[in-house]
Amino acid sequence: MRNTKLFLLAPLSLAAAQSSLAWAADNQPTVMDEVVVTATKTEETRRAIVNSVVVKDAYDIEEAPATSLGELLANEPGIDWRTRGNYGGAAEEIHLRGMGGDGTLVLMDGVVLNSPSLGSADVSQIPLNSIERVEVVKGPGSLLYGSGAMGGTVNVIGKEPKREGFAAKVEAGYGTEQTYHLAAENGGFVIGDFGYYLTLNRKETDGFRDNSDLTHNDATVKLLLDKGKQFQGSLDAGVVDRDYGLPGPQPPAGTVPYLPFYNGDSATLLDWSEDTNSHAALTFKGQGAEWLDWRVKGDWVNLDATTLSRFSFNGGGSKTDVTNTVKGLESNLDFHAFSRRIGLLVGSEYRNYDYDNEMYTLDTAGREMADSLQAGEHRVFTNGTFAELSLKPVELLKLVGGYRYETHSLFGHEDVARYGLVLTPLADTAIKFNRGQHFKAPTMNDLFWPDDLSTKGNPNLKPETGWHTDVTVEQGGLLDGKLFASVSWFEWDIDDKISWAEDPNQPNPFGGNYWTPSNVDTYRADGWEFSARVGPFYSVLADFALTLIDAEEKKNHGATRPAVYVPDTQIKAQLSHASNFGLTSTVTARYTNSRPGYYQNDASRDAAIELDSYWTVDVKLQQILATHWTVTLLASNLLDEEYDTYLAGFFDQRTGVNTQQPYPGAGRSLFVSLAYTW
Repeated sequence: MRNTKLFLLAPLSLAAAQSSLAWAADNQPTVMDEVVVTATKTEETRRAIVNSVVVKDAYDIEEAPATSLGELLANEPGIDWRTRGNYGGAAEEIHLRGMGGDGTLVLMDGVVLNSPSLGSADVSQIPLNSIERVEVVKGPGSLLYGSGAMGGTVNVIGKEPKREGFAAKVEAGYGTEQTYHLAAENGGFVIGDFGYYLTLNRKETDGFRDNSDLTHNDATVKLLLDKGKQFQGSLDAGVVDRDYGLPGPQPPAGTVPYLPFYNGDSATLLDWSEDTNSHAALTFKGQGAEWLDWRVKGDWVNLDATTLSRFSFNGGGSKTDVTNTVKGLESNLDFHAFSRRIGLLVGSEYRNYDYDNEMYTLDTAGREMADSLQAGEHRVFTNGTFAELSLKPVELLKLVGGYRYETHSLFGHEDVARYGLVLTPLADTAIKFNRGQHFKAPTMNDLFWPDDLSTKGNPNLKPETGWHTDVTVEQGGLLDGKLFASVSWFEWDIDDKISWAEDPNQPNPFGGNYWTPSNVDTYRADGWEFSARVGPFYSVLADFALTLIDAEEKKNHGATRPAVYVPDTQIKAQLSHASNFGLTSTVTARYTNSRPGYYQNDASRDAAIELDSYWTVDVKLQQILATHWTVTLLASNLLDEEYDTYLAGFFDQRTGVNTQQPYPGAGRSLFVSLAYTW
């Protein structure tokens, strides 16, 4: 691995909301006993599952200096949060263990949110105030979840009504870059066993650069009929509407503006996008007998994105509207006997994908040209059936093995196997081994992107496949139960990696070659993950996470080299403090090592551009002013560290020079909010 510098975290914080005092209680349950539902699609204690997991509960979310799910999870063990940084509508992706964002399956209450067009999920669209809990399950996830869960899954579990009484909260805040946020939530049981939970959000920001503004509205609702273990029915639904500018990379210093297309601040001043996304899931589950649990779920997702792009060389461009509609049906049976010494989970799921793509050519004034419409409608469907058997021959040993058979309407079928074990020699010690196959189907853009005379899709692609292995040791119970530590080693590979590249065998009408996707590359990585949580001691809780990765890409007929954009070292250190007068505070420091940003060609072994390493420090202070009022101060990137996240090409029309320029990360921002809670 490349040389790295590890720094000592000096700053101490002051902290989060009064509710965070819960973690200071002496009777807090140990981490080893917390229940995780994502790893097995059933309730299981952390110590009993073969996967390495990261769990964030309501207290973690409340105290964290984060405004999005991506910021909440950034630099946790094995988690790389990616964003193009400093414009309001920048998509946020979760990358697990060095894989791409399309190798992480993101779910909201079991509904897959990954875009069929892109393969990845934009987690910036998930409102934090709708989240009760987040479970990140790392390792091979394709056995239970199918395509896309190569690195693992991120399951966001939404808030639901509580029987203790009604909950209600309203909040308003304002900050730098002309940012404001309005939020409201309310829920409870209204008639017997029927309840609801509703969240609403509106936010606007100008962003850090020209053409980086965002207007965002969202709403989520959960309707729940709770009859206990025997029967539970729920409807989970949400909608997000966003309009935002696309400023592109930041031009080099000294760039002379070429108006109205770009200036020294933003590479594109006329590009914009609009997203309207919605989802709904109807779930029924219950207990058929002492030895049988069942679950049936139907879900629907609609993702509609409109993007306008203009070319600075002549003012022309394109307007693209892509709509993905996904319908799914899933059923699971969980058999367990002999005090759960024998368990069998069987399930089947069907998913139908409808993809519509409309593309208009724009004239030099940015108007849609008559008869320029290119449209395509496509449909694919998948059907997966799986079974996973668990055996516990003795109290300290659990064995797991499973198989999945999935058919795809385009490329046939995939077989997926997984096996593992959990050894618990002591009550607070778990040793885990997990090995399984993974796969990812081509995205709809990969398959069906319309021919725009320079790019086009490839319907003959194969799925990406590979193996994923990890070994994890978790230890709790130390320091009177106030220390939990975990260490994991992992290794994975991907064959038939899909990459878009210039195809010399397909010339385009402009004298160049088409860019098309092909199964041409291979990827691999191995690494270590360390985490520790200590406290509370004197109302101070400390968290530490370290990820070390060696990730390589092997280009077809090219070089084997460090994978682009993958840092080999990431650190997260966090301190939280809860006072006895209602003040809570948290400081979070994150370190990301340097990483390759750009290679000249497939034969290059050394990066032509390396993105520099950086630290960021975020602080959150919350003070209870009265029984119901709370004021919050959030300072993000407190030290105003300058750093870059991605690179993209920029052509200067005045000089005729084409260069690779960075997407800068978000600078320092301050945000103050006031909340009233009933």
